[in-house]
Amino acid sequence: MIKLSKPSKMPCNSWSLEALTTCPASLQDDGELVPACQGCYATTGFYNMPVVKDLRVHNKEDWHRDGWVDEMVGLLKKNSFFRWFDSGDVYDKRLAIKILEVMARTPLTKHWLPTRMHKFIKFRGVFHEMESLRNVVVRYSSDSITGELIDGANSSTILPYVDTPTTATVCEAYERGGKCGDCRACWDKGTKVIAYPMHGKKGMKMIALMEVLT
Repeated sequence: MIKLSKPSKMPCNSWSLEALTTCPASLQDDGELVPACQGCYATTGFYNMPVVKDLRVHNKEDWHRDGWVDEMVGLLKKNSFFRWFDSGDVYDKRLAIKILEVMARTPLTKHWLPTRMHKFIKFRGVFHEMESLRNVVVRYSSDSITGELIDGANSSTILPYVDTPTTATVCEAYERGGKCGDCRACWDKGTKVIAYPMHGKKGMKMIALMEVLT
């Protein structure tokens, strides 16, 4: 059974997994979390509620089913926009291949897939196929919380403050109570880089600590 989530910020549904446990690219070589993941919003608050965690645990097993792709296609044909992973990541290449098929079979749905798995060579071919589809934006997530950018493909980064200088398109959800409103920049291939100002208690503590240390 397909279980979608509906993040309060978003104008659409999402399909998600549990944060960190399905995010191998969140780890540095020394085993510590990359800066952007140390303040992960998907490990606090609402995401710790049993019903929210159970859905993501269910999804980690459910995608293995033979009928999963067909069911996802049936559901998404009714959606103009869709986000993959408001928590978690496409941790398994077999899952990435299934998601690619869903994307290809729902050309009227605009898909946005943020990921750090671009760090692993075995995923790059699948991501390139996704990116070749007119209705898909794969955004490679930077590990930085100071606005460092990833060269090349569509991507995203985190800014410590809303007025941090950047050449990226700054997400303005903070001006709308944390909601996307009418903005669809994340789904727009022409918007090369999205910058998200840091938010949340964990994130702001990290920024404060960074300032003390520097």
